[in-house]
Amino acid sequence: MNKSQDNNFDYIIVGAGSAGCVLANRLTEDGKFNVCLLEAGSDNNSMLVKTPGAFSAFMFLKKFNWSFDAKPRKDIRNGEPLFVPRGRGLGGSSATNAMLYIRGQKQDYDHWAELGNEGWSFDDILPYFKKSETNSRGESELHGGAGPLQVTDRPAFYEISKRYIEASQQAGFKVTDDFNGSDQEGVGYYQCTIKDGKRCSAAHAYLLPILSRPNLTVLTYAQVSKVLLKDKQAYGVDVYVKGEKRTLSANKEVILSGGSIASPQLLMLSGIGDKSELTQHGIDCVHELKGVGKNLREHVDACVLVKSKKTDGFTLSVSSLLKMVPDGINYITGNKGKLANSILEAGGFIKSTEKEDRPDIQLHMLPLLYDDNGRDLKLLTQHGFSCHVCVLRPESTGTVSLKSANYQDAPEIDFNLFSDKEGKDKTVLIDGMRQLRKILTAPALAQHYSNEMHPGNAFETDEQIFAKAKERIGTVFHPVGTCKMGNDGMAVVDNQLKVHGIDKLRVIDASIMPTLISGNTNAPTMAIAEKVADMMLTH
Repeated sequence: MNKSQDNNFDYIIVGAGSAGCVLANRLTEDGKFNVCLLEAGSDNNSMLVKTPGAFSAFMFLKKFNWSFDAKPRKDIRNGEPLFVPRGRGLGGSSATNAMLYIRGQKQDYDHWAELGNEGWSFDDILPYFKKSETNSRGESELHGGAGPLQVTDRPAFYEISKRYIEASQQAGFKVTDDFNGSDQEGVGYYQCTIKDGKRCSAAHAYLLPILSRPNLTVLTYAQVSKVLLKDKQAYGVDVYVKGEKRTLSANKEVILSGGSIASPQLLMLSGIGDKSELTQHGIDCVHELKGVGKNLREHVDACVLVKSKKTDGFTLSVSSLLKMVPDGINYITGNKGKLANSILEAGGFIKSTEKEDRPDIQLHMLPLLYDDNGRDLKLLTQHGFSCHVCVLRPESTGTVSLKSANYQDAPEIDFNLFSDKEGKDKTVLIDGMRQLRKILTAPALAQHYSNEMHPGNAFETDEQIFAKAKERIGTVFHPVGTCKMGNDGMAVVDNQLKVHGIDKLRVIDASIMPTLISGNTNAPTMAIAEKVADMMLTH
């Protein structure tokens, strides 16, 4: 990494994740500005990060993962805290995710604009999705052909993926070949951010190719403790680089790109937030913004686990692991085979009921018994498959708050799942489970389907399904909204992502999303960064 001893820059970017890598690239492109990119984790120069099939390993390795735990609740996972993985190191969560390339639905972004965020409709952000993307199918009206992020079709290695798509058709659901086309609805195969058998994270796409730029300084193992403020203006940061304190100053702006957990935490540690909460931790309130850390939204996720008659999926049994030996050799010698791909091959976006006008459920089909972020190793020794039901537009909101004034302490994360007054999240989840059961019991899966292990065929009423679902409930690692964009009393940033009431300070990451988009959040986060970088350079 570039280790400049200079302490003065034009822009300081806190967090080298999906947004931070984009910003570092674009803000240094014309050579006019000196930029410092700060990352609390490592350089992620690891075979594990490069290998698409190593995705599940990151759930056990704190070098690559902040491994937070959410506030426990008695009725969720029998009182065990929900695991909250967040990427640590260059690339952030794009270096540890399942690599699915999804944008969401047109209506998601049009809704942001309807909320008063001028310039954020789908037509406004589409050019930036295209700018960031090189799609293996080539450039089109909706896809890019010359961007840094490599998006590719993947081969399907598991028979269960093919059978699932056939079963979905038999159950009455349509098939699509592009979840990012004019209509998201349907089941099919996911495109992934993989190129030549290697993960294409935000760091691989945007940052590593430009590390030699003389106007870019990248510091790893650099954790920011505070944004420095004077007269309602940001002028720098205090940062601990490998434990040694440095004070860096920014001539133009400080940009927070730590994500939906870290960005609100850093604002609060710097004295920006709800005054009553800050004073509890002995922090002087420099500027009151009650919305900091509020409006936390996440894709809640329930699973159906099925025991398989066949042994053609993935398990941690000795025989299954021995079958993977040729795949390991295949990957080491030519970046090919199962390890060159995401194990998550197929999925879909469907309606929980026919009354819906667009998909409100996402499906993830897996050739293994997957629960607790893949950390239930005992479950993984058995032959089976699982499909996960994700509520796309949850109405429940939670919080990220401080546990202490120490920057090294994890914040408190409370998803507050199923708290929406109308109970819509619960209803969508239950209806989605019923839709999924139609697919899993269709003829195409009969040769694989032995019995439903969870929730279990005996559980058929709404309350039974819901109670069982909560025993293994999870999330899909898409937290957003904790520094939301808007103009109301709970908004943290405006439509240029400038922090309300503070000059020279922006938040640019998934935390600014006012509502959760209908799908994976990685590609949208990069598009947000592309759009605001363009805004900064042209204004």
